[in-house]
Amino acid sequence: MNNAQIAETFENIAGLLEMKGEKVFTIRAYQRAARTIERLPMELQDMLRDEQDLRTIPGIGKAISEKIAEMVETDSLRYYDNLKTEFPDGILEVMQIPGLGPKTVRRLWQDLGVTDIPGLQATIDDGSLASLPRLGKKTAENIARQIQFQRSQSKRMPIARAQPICDRLIGSLQEQCPSIRRIVPGGSLRRFEETIGDIDLVCTADDPSQVLNALVAMPNVADVIGHGDTKASVYLTDGIQVDLRVVNERHFGALLQYFSGNLQHNILLRDRANALNLSLNEYGITDRETGVIEEFPDEETLYNRLGLQYIPPELRQGVGEVKAALENRIPRLVEVSDIRGDLHDHSDWSDGRDPMEAMVLAVKERGLEYLAMTDHSVGRGIANGLSVERLERHMALVRQLECDIGGIRLLCGTEMDIRADGSLDYDDDVLERLDWVIGSIHSGMGQDVATMTERVIKAMRNPHVDVIGHLSTRLVGERQPVEADYEAIFRAAAETGTALEINASPERLDLRDSHAARARELGVPLAISTDAHTIEALNNTRFGVGVARRAWCEPHHILNTLPFGSFLEYLRLPKSKRTEAFARLARE
Repeated sequence: MNNAQIAETFENIAGLLEMKGEKVFTIRAYQRAARTIERLPMELQDMLRDEQDLRTIPGIGKAISEKIAEMVETDSLRYYDNLKTEFPDGILEVMQIPGLGPKTVRRLWQDLGVTDIPGLQATIDDGSLASLPRLGKKTAENIARQIQFQRSQSKRMPIARAQPICDRLIGSLQEQCPSIRRIVPGGSLRRFEETIGDIDLVCTADDPSQVLNALVAMPNVADVIGHGDTKASVYLTDGIQVDLRVVNERHFGALLQYFSGNLQHNILLRDRANALNLSLNEYGITDRETGVIEEFPDEETLYNRLGLQYIPPELRQGVGEVKAALENRIPRLVEVSDIRGDLHDHSDWSDGRDPMEAMVLAVKERGLEYLAMTDHSVGRGIANGLSVERLERHMALVRQLECDIGGIRLLCGTEMDIRADGSLDYDDDVLERLDWVIGSIHSGMGQDVATMTERVIKAMRNPHVDVIGHLSTRLVGERQPVEADYEAIFRAAAETGTALEINASPERLDLRDSHAARARELGVPLAISTDAHTIEALNNTRFGVGVARRAWCEPHHILNTLPFGSFLEYLRLPKSKRTEAFARLARE
């Protein structure tokens, strides 16, 4: 079993245990193990093969470690198999429908006899689901929409799964093949698309056959589609296709560009070449009059040969970027190195895995100037949300750690639930003592457009809500965004001085690129935050930056590119003055 399969097994165990009414501590242990495993940079099977002790991984204890070893060795887990016998065969599929937690699924099973998706659809069709107490017609309609959404999903893989697979693949090839000079992903992965069709790798190496042979011989290769002198294609056990091309250095730029632009972008480039009496293909540019082929070791010189600014991969969408490049209007997009602080992080005080001190030290090691500790508010019971009394102790520890650790500024914060009526989890007298307040929706996602829109805007009108977290609540490829008037919300954000978060968790990527672009146009400050629940997840900033770059965001559009002094100046202003002040501070 690979990491993704092991993590999925632990998530399923947690759901079944919650359905049984098992202790919360046990359920969270499996959930945390699953989250940790999903983000590991190395396959567990490789670690076990190298005789590494899995208990050195935070959140992996003796019992979990033994279960991992059993799954790697036997491709199964007796504990899980025995647990599943206590439930109908299709119940896990029902539990994957967004909006149906384990306790609700148990009610559907016991009260309506629902044991699979067709049975669930039948209860929607005959009205029995809507008549179940505490559910109702609106919930039934939302569940029906989620069923239809899942049926319509293509075989594309969310970037949250594809990127770690690609990272491990490149790392393994580089380790096995010292002759590799350059190896870069292309395609939708390089453009930071939300979902990935397959993984394209473009490589240069002194010994191409060594690299191609290494790919097809990897233990996680399920099937070899093709294996030639310059290209190999395989299917991995993860269910994704990998196409590897190894080329001469002089062809690298043209081939990488060819595999990095989407179809429409590449058509526009070919049109531009034709206008110059040139022909463009994956090997270079040909002068139509002389027949001379120009080769390009990098993409920059290729774009320049066409009279264009270099166009970053994230912008290669065929929607105006070529015209902008021709007019020298491609901006200097925000980069990971521009981010000075992380404004959304969780510790083991709520549903994070690692202690607060460890999170702070890890952020400091990454060179950031400031960090907001934003453990969940009391309304998130399943996330071990903080009561007012626990919040007070949490704040005291944040201030103490800032003194003890030094070299990084810490903000006392919270990720606070926006309730169904737009009211907030904490009273104003509590919120005014915090440095940074995130308002987020975690429940009641099936509300109609008008209700949801007013719910969010009501929270924005609170003078203490600094930012709205993961606005649409979506999970890429799993849960649709809430229905709301996003234009009205973006305008209210600018009017009230409320920032909007680009949540960098690759499962969320929320705001999405089009939403971030519209908010940017209206002058809304955008915060790129990791929403990290583990130390490893602090590395997810790159995903949020990818979204921001696709939205044509420059550093001055992103709130947490401000140095701490300027950020503090922003926070000390009344919210009504923040939007205008941010535009000034970000350009100073």
